[in-house]
Amino acid sequence: MELLLDPSAWAGLITLIVLEIVLGIDNLVFVAIIADKLPANQRDKARILGLVLAMITRLGLLSIISWIVTLTKPLVEYGGFTLSVRDLILIIGGIFLLFKATTELHERLEGHEHQDNQGKGNAKFWVVITQIIILDAVFSLDSVITAVGMVDELPIMFAAVIVSMMVMIYASKSLTRFVIAHPTIVVLCLSFLMMIGVTLVADGLGFHIPKGYIYAAISFSLLIEFFNQIARRNFIKNQSKRPFRDRTAETILRLIGSNRSEQQEGNSDKASQEVFAEEERYMINGVLTLASRSLRSIMTPRIEVSWIDCEDSPEEIKKQILETPHNIFPVCRGDLDNIIGVVRAKDLLMVVNNKEDVVEFAAQHPPIIVPDMIDVINLLPILKKAKGRLVVITNEFDTVQGIATPVDVLEAIAGEFLDEDETSKIIKDGDSWLVKGSTDIHSVMMTLNCDAFFDHDEEYVSLAGFLFAQYKRILTIGEIIEFQGLRFEVIEMKDYRIELVRITKIQASNENE
Repeated sequence: MELLLDPSAWAGLITLIVLEIVLGIDNLVFVAIIADKLPANQRDKARILGLVLAMITRLGLLSIISWIVTLTKPLVEYGGFTLSVRDLILIIGGIFLLFKATTELHERLEGHEHQDNQGKGNAKFWVVITQIIILDAVFSLDSVITAVGMVDELPIMFAAVIVSMMVMIYASKSLTRFVIAHPTIVVLCLSFLMMIGVTLVADGLGFHIPKGYIYAAISFSLLIEFFNQIARRNFIKNQSKRPFRDRTAETILRLIGSNRSEQQEGNSDKASQEVFAEEERYMINGVLTLASRSLRSIMTPRIEVSWIDCEDSPEEIKKQILETPHNIFPVCRGDLDNIIGVVRAKDLLMVVNNKEDVVEFAAQHPPIIVPDMIDVINLLPILKKAKGRLVVITNEFDTVQGIATPVDVLEAIAGEFLDEDETSKIIKDGDSWLVKGSTDIHSVMMTLNCDAFFDHDEEYVSLAGFLFAQYKRILTIGEIIEFQGLRFEVIEMKDYRIELVRITKIQASNENE
């Protein structure tokens, strides 16, 4: 009762509680790290049980306080070197901390994950409990000795230990959750554990390191880590403002690029695997960039559209149907801008053979017309409603720019699917590529594995458009243009259109020379 009325006893109790909590923070962090090895359904139980048993251990140490005071009596004296029981405990505890921190750091740095082992769940559980008790005993030794020097009453020591451990148990779950969510904190705390282990060993051998130096180093490291967490949080916050699709595409494309460079450094006996990886890269890139591409970049351009003129004779119409491998045709009057309808080849052939009116039949299947300003993603639901028919793409002046089919979308993802009357737009020719001027610039970029000259915001969508946009003039046959590591040589022209271009990577050609 006298203790409750003694102001000095209350001052000592509050001081010891604060001391125990401060000295127990590092212990609590390491308890969280050890408990993380257990299955999720056992972590809370292990953490609470381990801390309760650790509290009993600490109370046991305090209960034999009279014996602890005598631990400083030298057992061995040789010259100026002395060794006591306390020193042995410090050395053994320091070695244990060094071993534990080294093994944990090795597992973290090697990327090994702790696997749940149901067959050994009980054994592992009690191993973790034992480690928690040993850690607390090692960490509490200095605080117990300090308590002996500060307070003479054993009940005050007991009360301080119990209150501090209750606070630790209450905060253990939230702290554990924070530690697991921040791996850098784990590595930092393990490095603290190694530093404390070295300090204990040095103290046991008679080389006293002031605790102020240790706590100053830990405080400075925690301050730097605090700044690091703020920077990381702000980075994530700023990244979250960008469209999720863009962030996902950027991440996957960066991963594809790194895999590609690793494959290029491989041996020649992996050529087949590299070819497969190249196709895989093309398809993934096509999917991720599909939303940012315009209709003009994937459509069949106007000059390549096969269409039926209703003013031709039935024999001419029949001949064109039979000689063209397409199964759907726009039926027009005079030119492509006057579309009457879109019909299937077999149905139109039956109409011609039966000598029915082509115009009347085509008018029953009006075309689906979309503006070229929409993107590919918005085109997909329109193609689904078209039920296999093509979609006509026009500009703001209602002039037909081209047509689009589901095959065009598939080609934008997986590359060309050639018809019988078509030749590949990109042909490998030694160390260079022969590319048609009308080739989609995105396909050129993917084939050459180079995006230095590609910009989604530009108005051009073909290789010829890119060359014209760069130099603002009509090019001539044989003209050579060098641009960001690529050499473009005009091979063929038709009127003022670029028909064929040879593209060579300058670095590759210089190495061969």
